[in-house]
Amino acid sequence: MLAVTFTATACASTESGSAVLTAEGVDRELPKNAPVAQTVQGLTSFGHALYTRTAKPGANTVLSPLSIAYAYGMARAGATDATGAELDKVFGFPAEGPHSAFNTLSKDIVTVDGPPPKPETGAERDGAKEPAAPVVGIANGLFAQQGLKVGPDFLRTLTAQYGSGVRTVDFAGDATKTIDKWVNDQTAGRIKKLFDQLSPNTKVVLANAVYLKAEWEEPFVGDAPEKTSFTRADGSTAPVELMKKSASFRYAEGPGWQAVELPYAKGDLAMWILLPAKGGSPGDLLKPAALSQVSTGLKETQVEVALPGWDFATNLDLKPPMAALGLKSNDFSGITEGAQIDQAVHRANITVDEWGTEAAAVTGLAFPVMAAPSAGTKVRADHPFAFAIMHKPTSTPLFIGQVADPAAR
Repeated sequence: MLAVTFTATACASTESGSAVLTAEGVDRELPKNAPVAQTVQGLTSFGHALYTRTAKPGANTVLSPLSIAYAYGMARAGATDATGAELDKVFGFPAEGPHSAFNTLSKDIVTVDGPPPKPETGAERDGAKEPAAPVVGIANGLFAQQGLKVGPDFLRTLTAQYGSGVRTVDFAGDATKTIDKWVNDQTAGRIKKLFDQLSPNTKVVLANAVYLKAEWEEPFVGDAPEKTSFTRADGSTAPVELMKKSASFRYAEGPGWQAVELPYAKGDLAMWILLPAKGGSPGDLLKPAALSQVSTGLKETQVEVALPGWDFATNLDLKPPMAALGLKSNDFSGITEGAQIDQAVHRANITVDEWGTEAAAVTGLAFPVMAAPSAGTKVRADHPFAFAIMHKPTSTPLFIGQVADPAAR
C-alpha cells in the first residue's frame, strides 16, 4: 500500500507539545455545489434511527447526529469499498462521499475560529442586556502513533475537507492526556475525556467535537416560574418549575402533536420543542418526515410557552447500535494498513435555562492495527417531549433528544 511517513511528506507544527502534520501542498478547499441537502437528509434519518436504537422511554437522552456523522465521515475517507458502502447506507452518504458537504456545513455553521471560549462562571445575567451572538464550534482531530504510516489519500482528504492534520502521539505514553486536553478545549470544558480506556494496541484515534452556546432571542425572564408537576411516561409525577414566556413564536401543530420554534439571538439557530399529546411518543416527532412537516408548518402565532429547564448527559458505546444499523464490515486500510475500529464512543451533554442553551458532544473512533394555529395557543411541556437544535438555513440537526424527566441527571 502506498503510504506517507510524517517526516517525509507532511508539514509539521507544534500544538500542546505534539506535532501536527498535514498533507504537503494541500489547502482547505472551498467546495462548490457540495451535496449538502442529501448529506443532511441522510444524517437526519440516521439520527432518528440511532435514537430509536438507544433512547429508553424513561430516560433523558441527548445525541449529536452531526458529531457522529463527522467522525464516521472522516473514517469513510480511509474505508475499503465494502466498508465504505455500508457507511454510505447507514448514514445516507451521497455516492460522491460526504466530505465536501461536511466542509461546506462547517463553513456555514461554525462561528468561532479555534476552540470556543469558556463561559464566565458565576457571571450575573441581566434581562435588559442585549443577548450575545451564538458560539458554535466544530473541530476534527486525527491522533496517530509516532512514526505510523498514514495513507496519503486519507490524509489529503482530511486536510482539504475537514481542516484536520495529524497530531502525533505516543499511545504507550501520554496520548490519552493529549486527546482529553483537545476534547476539553474544543468543548469549552464541558466534556473532560473521550475514552474511559484505550487498548494498548491503539494506533489511530479519529475524533469530532461540536460545541454550542446560544442565548434566547427572547429570554424566559419577567414571568415567575410556575411550580407544578411533570408527568413521566410511566404515569408517575415529579415536581418541576416551568419557565414561562408569552410572545409571538413560529408554531405548528398536527394530529397529536405541537411544535414551537424558540429562536436563538443573532444567528440562524433555533430550538424546536416537539410536544406529543400526553401518552404519545417524543421519538416519533424526530422522524425525518415529522421534522419536515414541522419545518413547512411553522407560522408566526401568539403562543404562551411553559418549559422546564434541563441539564443532563448521555454516554454511548456506538459499536452495538452501529452494527444493528448495518455497519458490519470493519476495514479502514486507507487510514493505515490493517486499521479496524476497536472502540466507538459518543458523549453529549446539554444545559437549557431561562437564558439559553449550552451543549457539547464528542465522538471518538479508536483503531488498533489488525395546520394553521389559532391565537392564544399554549405549548405546555409538562410531560415527556423531544427537542432538536436546528441550523435553519440547511435544516441540519446539531443536537436531538428527549426530556423524560427534567429533574434527572
